[in-house]
Amino acid sequence: MILRLYIFSILVFLLFLTTSCHRQVIIDDVPFSVQRAIEQAGDNRQELEKAVTHFQAQDDTLKLQALYFLLENMDNHYSADYYWKDREGRRIDFDEFAYPDFPSAVAGMDKLREKKGTLLKQDTLYRDLETISGTYLIDHIDHVFKSWRSSYAKDIPFEDFCEYVLPYRATIEPLQDWQEAYHERYHWMTDSLRNKPLKTVLAYAGIDYNDWFTFTFGKETRDEPLPRLGPNHLLFREKGACEDVAALEVFAFRSQGIPVAYDIVPLWATSMGAHFMNTVFDKDMQPVHLDVTTGTVVDHELPREPAKVIRQTYSAQPGALASTLDEDLIPYNFLRTKNYVDATAEYWPVRDIQTELFGNVQDTSVVYACMFSGGHWHPMWWGRPDSGRVTFTDMPRGTVVMPAHFRDGKLVPVGYPTVNGFNNELLLRPDTVHTRTIEIHEQDRYLIFRPGKRYELFYWDTQWRLVAEKIAPENERVLQFDNVPRNALMLLVPEYSERKERPFMIMDDGTRHWW
Repeated sequence: MILRLYIFSILVFLLFLTTSCHRQVIIDDVPFSVQRAIEQAGDNRQELEKAVTHFQAQDDTLKLQALYFLLENMDNHYSADYYWKDREGRRIDFDEFAYPDFPSAVAGMDKLREKKGTLLKQDTLYRDLETISGTYLIDHIDHVFKSWRSSYAKDIPFEDFCEYVLPYRATIEPLQDWQEAYHERYHWMTDSLRNKPLKTVLAYAGIDYNDWFTFTFGKETRDEPLPRLGPNHLLFREKGACEDVAALEVFAFRSQGIPVAYDIVPLWATSMGAHFMNTVFDKDMQPVHLDVTTGTVVDHELPREPAKVIRQTYSAQPGALASTLDEDLIPYNFLRTKNYVDATAEYWPVRDIQTELFGNVQDTSVVYACMFSGGHWHPMWWGRPDSGRVTFTDMPRGTVVMPAHFRDGKLVPVGYPTVNGFNNELLLRPDTVHTRTIEIHEQDRYLIFRPGKRYELFYWDTQWRLVAEKIAPENERVLQFDNVPRNALMLLVPEYSERKERPFMIMDDGTRHWW
């Protein structure tokens, strides 16, 4: 009996030793960047190791390299989600997919509110490293490779495949199983591409979208706080805003092994709002722009000047500001992320702007290029100052850019605005000594005076400074202001302002330019 226990103990020890050694071999066999990702996964580590072991045991080294790519860049990705809770803080489970259709799910939520009373939302972030399963990664990679190896893009560089075909998510949507449903629904793309050119199939994508999907912009807002709809939400609800439409096309094309990117206009430089669209790449990785929400689906032109056009990537980009600077020192917008490239030059005429900084500027680490919208300046790009000047790369023409620092959560102007015109540049340093009298005329679709209403004229000099205010008279289509600084960026704000006013300048010959 003692001998049997001794032998059994030795066998258990050897089994433990073998398992431990095998585990160590796995960790040692992967690149350091992947090891680091696995170590950051916490309790989810075994799930990631499950995927690693699975593909290590196969002969397909590309699949293993694809998994490594996903893992080493996974720390940049998460799902922004939420759940409901009652007034006592107890979680209320609700699954819209348990209903036959979205209207039924909405009715179900209404009944739940009647039963439970006031419901509160709890925002939740789920980091991919800590929540994604090994099975999900294995199934996703197998699906992607099967589609990619039968598509026209099968011979594109592997790094492009990893960036624009392989990723399992579009942005920050909830993580869902989507490959099979999208592959089946959009298999017509693969069939069409056998005898149709890519641009024709992209036009078909626009027809398909308009046939079943409702674009909600300007029609309705979501009555729940989900920042981005997941791929299954899109198929189930059959509606969404432009950020959702762009994600829909990402899932559709990637399900067929077609490289596609998610492009963002984070801010219009001469208007309010943002926009989202796509770029599909041909077999030579040449970009073809796609926006199924527009009349011109393929190679559409932007309707106005973008502040920037940002192309999301899955991998962290060394040129992103957040790759070299702590995010707490970066304004809260896309600049805090690492996974994007600047695609502005593909969409709009651009030039590098070099502008002077104030002589008393001390903090010289980063200067932000700010655009005006909604009554405020917004940081949209950045540059590093050198000898009292800063250069902002690939800035869209037809815009005004104001340089600023970001300090203690606020933007601090460090230079005068620069007009980045289509033909020239102009530094708008206001001349408060040589003033003039100007006339501001009405302009259809831009400015219509309301009799009896007050209008205030401002000019920019590190802040908006009041020139004067006027009351619009009856039967007059012009307001006159005296003692206005020359060479100044101006803003006319009515008492009924909705912060939609655009800055402008008036040349000596009276010509007015809106920005």
